[in-house]
Amino acid sequence: MAINNSNQINQPDLKGKVENFTGKIATILTADGQKINWPIKNLPDDCQIGTAVRLVLKTNESDEEDRGQTAKTILNEILKTNKNEE
Repeated sequence: MAINNSNQINQPDLKGKVENFTGKIATILTADGQKINWPIKNLPDDCQIGTAVRLVLKTNESDEEDRGQTAKTILNEILKTNKNEE
């Protein structure tokens, strides 16, 4: 089931690529040349050098709103699927 959370479409983000790993830190190089140090433990498991990433900053409030919207979307998908099976 693919979930398309429309709230995430217009969120400001910062795109970059994993440039290297040093100890417990990954260096992410952004399109405008910034280097961001990020803990490797907070990267997705499949990240490796060259992986494209997207960084999004959220407040607790906006994160809760997104989770609520995602939950509603999942529930609607489940209900829609169950209706089609009847």
